[in-house]
Amino acid sequence: MAQSWLYVGIVSGLLSVGVAVYLYFWVMRQDAGSEKAQQVAGWIREGAASYLKRLYSALTLVAVVLGLVIAIVFSFNMTQIGSSHVDFNPANGVQMALVFVFGAVCSAIAGYMGMTVAVQANVRSAVAVSEHLNKGFKVAFFAGSVMGLAMVGLAVIGMSVIYLLTGDAEVVLGFSFGASTLALLAKAGGGIYTKTADIAADLVGKVEVGIPEDDPRNPAVVADNVGDNVGDVAGMGADIFDSYVASTVAAMLLGAAMGGEIGQKYTVFPLILCILGIFASLIGIQFVRVGKNGKPGDALNFGTVFTCIIFGVMIAVLVITGGYDMSAFWAALVGLITGVVIGFTTEFFTSEDFKPVKETAKVSNSGAAITIITGFSYGLLSILPSIIGIVIAMLIAYNVAEASGVISGIYGIGVAAVGMLAISGMIVSADAYGPIVDNARGIAEMAGMEHDVIEKADVLDSAGNTAKAITKGFSISAAALTVLALFAAYAEVIEARGIELNISLRSPLVVAGVLLGAMTPPIFSALTMLSVTHNAFDMIEEIRRQFRENPDILAGKDLPDYKKCVSLAAEGALSSLILPAFLAVGLPLLVGFILGPDALGGFLGGAIFTGVIFALFMANAGGLWDNSKKYIETGQFGGVGSEAHKAGVVGDTVGDPFKDTAGPSLNTLITVMSLVSSLFAPIIAIFHMF
Repeated sequence: MAQSWLYVGIVSGLLSVGVAVYLYFWVMRQDAGSEKAQQVAGWIREGAASYLKRLYSALTLVAVVLGLVIAIVFSFNMTQIGSSHVDFNPANGVQMALVFVFGAVCSAIAGYMGMTVAVQANVRSAVAVSEHLNKGFKVAFFAGSVMGLAMVGLAVIGMSVIYLLTGDAEVVLGFSFGASTLALLAKAGGGIYTKTADIAADLVGKVEVGIPEDDPRNPAVVADNVGDNVGDVAGMGADIFDSYVASTVAAMLLGAAMGGEIGQKYTVFPLILCILGIFASLIGIQFVRVGKNGKPGDALNFGTVFTCIIFGVMIAVLVITGGYDMSAFWAALVGLITGVVIGFTTEFFTSEDFKPVKETAKVSNSGAAITIITGFSYGLLSILPSIIGIVIAMLIAYNVAEASGVISGIYGIGVAAVGMLAISGMIVSADAYGPIVDNARGIAEMAGMEHDVIEKADVLDSAGNTAKAITKGFSISAAALTVLALFAAYAEVIEARGIELNISLRSPLVVAGVLLGAMTPPIFSALTMLSVTHNAFDMIEEIRRQFRENPDILAGKDLPDYKKCVSLAAEGALSSLILPAFLAVGLPLLVGFILGPDALGGFLGGAIFTGVIFALFMANAGGLWDNSKKYIETGQFGGVGSEAHKAGVVGDTVGDPFKDTAGPSLNTLITVMSLVSSLFAPIIAIFHMF
């Protein structure tokens, strides 16, 4: 029965990818607009393709080097602890290296597919908006669905094929590590790129010379729009792919640890949830429509809730007909419900319909300092509902599983994480919609479309910002449950090798590990945001140089050198990834080999705690500042050009690297560190046995 589900997984994955391809060609058939609009879209498309080519070239080298290391390490039989020798089996090493590379390739393909359709859909969405807001929404959302469906399809195909061929959940862990490593670098690099350009464009364009956000006279405007695609589409696609796979693999490892026939049954259960999630997302996407009230945000929310209901019914049918214990149903359901609740509480703190955004906009009349303090404070408060939700989900999932006597409590937590992320096809569709409509708004302004078109695009863009904030809350919360499950998987792998873990705060080594782990997310955040500020400084100087040396640019008589800013952003982003990559991969290994398995367990705990807190705070505060600025731009509190608007721009500038660079990269960071620890746990265990 379990093997049959693996074949169903491959078929469902192919179906998901097939629908994504169909939607891609549907988008391509839409009107691409005037020659001027196509020219602007072409600049963005060329810049995004150029950056991704350079990024993936660098990541190919990283994948090859890590693949070689993995091939060597896993050529040794790590189950021989206590014996007089360790077997050497190159086939095991090659197998693990291949699945690692396979995971990285699948993650890259998902991100690339999403970006490819996004840079084609942006101009088509802008043109469609000129006909009707609903049509523009449809083009953008279906384009976002290409990445959502491609991502979950490739993930399920990859996991199903590997487990079908090997029957070993630890091998699937290598697939997850490949996906996560690429995701971290793609997300961090894309985040640095997009915010470098965004900050430079805003500070010089809006604040210094007083031109609109997407004015074609701004030399950084193309780089800014390119950044939306490489950061919020390709980067976020790889990021969610990583969380989706990691949560499933963590639960599979915990299921396999049960052993025997029951272990086989519950090892495949998380994969079955992903399969059902694909079908639920395929159905839910068809029901996302903007109603007569013309509110895109309501349409996105309805699609999410409807998909969740369908998925919940499917889980119930699966558990009842498949002979699974009801505790598995309750664990998955509580994860699903908690994800939705966290998403909508995130909306409260980031949407212009609610008090936090409105109040932050209001106090902006008093200057940028008050804007920063207010947004910062609400960002801290926004942690509360998400953390409470995570705690409730964790405790309920653990206790219902433990009470069953069939599955372990920690397995219940793993299933809750999968329950949260199983509908990622729908969640990512809504997320990718955001940067597409942001680009559509930019193209509308740069191409000189009617003011009415720009206003409609602004309506779509505002809903996109909120959708992105909801997705980040969803993925960060799911990552918290995922890494808890991975933490347990790490312990299982270590103890299976004959070492008893003792992660007690009375141990100085464990406390040392906790402190080292707790410092890592803040250090990672600092490194990525400093990269943004350093690179933005260079781009600001370049923009000023162009304005100074060629007055015809601001006069509208000559085009700026867009390619120079695109090149600066790309070079700065790629050169900034070395230290963040070391923190994610190298630091856990150093702690494990030098301080031992107990300290590494403490390290993971410390990183989880601060990583989740920082990620939630930064993502929500950044989204709040962004929508506060946009709320002022609708004409509130003096509108564009007012003192409130200038303060709002400063707040948005501070929030940009919060929400699009450091914040959403942190959940990938803690996932990568957990996967590295679990993957290399056998050799760490052996190292400390001799």
